[in-house]
Amino acid sequence: MKADPKGVLTGAHYLDGDYACAEGAIAAGCRFFAGYPITPSTEVAERVAQRFPEVGGVFIQMEDEIASSIAILGASWAGKKSMTVTSGPGFSLMQEHIGLAAMLETPCVIVDVQRGGPSTGLPTLTGQADMMQVRWGSHGDYEIIALSPNSPQEAFDLTIDCFNLSELYRVPVFLMMDECVGHMTEKVVIPKPEDIELVERRWYTGPKESYLPFKPDEDLVPRMVKAGDGYRFHVTGLTHDERGYPVMNWQAQEKLVRRLVEKIRKNADKIIRYEEEETDGADVVIVSYGISSRVAYKAISDARKQGIKVGFLRLIVVWPFPEKRIYELAGKVKALITVEINYGQIALEVERCAKGRCKTLLVPHGGGWVHNPDDILDAIKEGLK
Repeated sequence: MKADPKGVLTGAHYLDGDYACAEGAIAAGCRFFAGYPITPSTEVAERVAQRFPEVGGVFIQMEDEIASSIAILGASWAGKKSMTVTSGPGFSLMQEHIGLAAMLETPCVIVDVQRGGPSTGLPTLTGQADMMQVRWGSHGDYEIIALSPNSPQEAFDLTIDCFNLSELYRVPVFLMMDECVGHMTEKVVIPKPEDIELVERRWYTGPKESYLPFKPDEDLVPRMVKAGDGYRFHVTGLTHDERGYPVMNWQAQEKLVRRLVEKIRKNADKIIRYEEEETDGADVVIVSYGISSRVAYKAISDARKQGIKVGFLRLIVVWPFPEKRIYELAGKVKALITVEINYGQIALEVERCAKGRCKTLLVPHGGGWVHNPDDILDAIKEGLK
């Protein structure tokens, strides 16, 4: 399916990451947005509010983040592609509805423009410390998909990917931006509508009396219908059967939750995406994402000038995590070094997946600013020992 020309501003633009994210959402077909202003994500909402009247979208400023995160679920069941954006404390407030979205298998996109925390922290300054919260923030077992852009261009491109993945797997998908990328202004090239591939919702088209909203296809993903189109269905956060009716026993829990988890885990190889550079023959490999990956480039360049063989693995899809590739690299290098603006979140995953096959180091940062490339260079030299 191609993008609607009404929503695509084809051409070269000079946009910050927040605006680029909004344009990506509109190009992807997002026509419902509910949100509450919070720095540094507010510009996404502002751009959507300006542009939606041109494309027939509905924008609602809600009373808080809790209301925002439930409104997009209702809009999705009404047949619309929907999105909200937030940051830090607002993301924490949304966690119950993130679990609900996973349980209801509701396609939706949530953008978290990360800032320094915890609590209200540093509202206008950068951070990358929500990376574990997005994976584990709500209660119970479930799986999500999360992407992390390192430029305004990727903020546009990956937002479209978020919507496509959300429709494909009926799962909430997250764009984990950081304040630096959100407020960074660069050239963004928006393609022609016919060059933007969109994934259409997996609609059910059989007899109305036969519809079961949670009966999966072979790939473990069920098909949806639109509320108001005459289909009878029930959705609930309670453990439910294929009809959507509550069933309170361990057998129903095992059948349902196992499928919620496996529909992502069994398709992980199709979802995982990363950028790799000069890892063959490398003694040390840097693992990073978002704005930290751009700072790491400087340290890698300086190290190579000194004759050090340094590879680079940039996470584009952070969750699911590239476990197999990290394990393979760990068997070939002296050290894997994680660079991120927190005190060790993705670094724990790198260490887990390396399984002791090489040294694992972290270059931490508390947030509010980016790393000093010299600190990364020092870690590279430490990794060689």
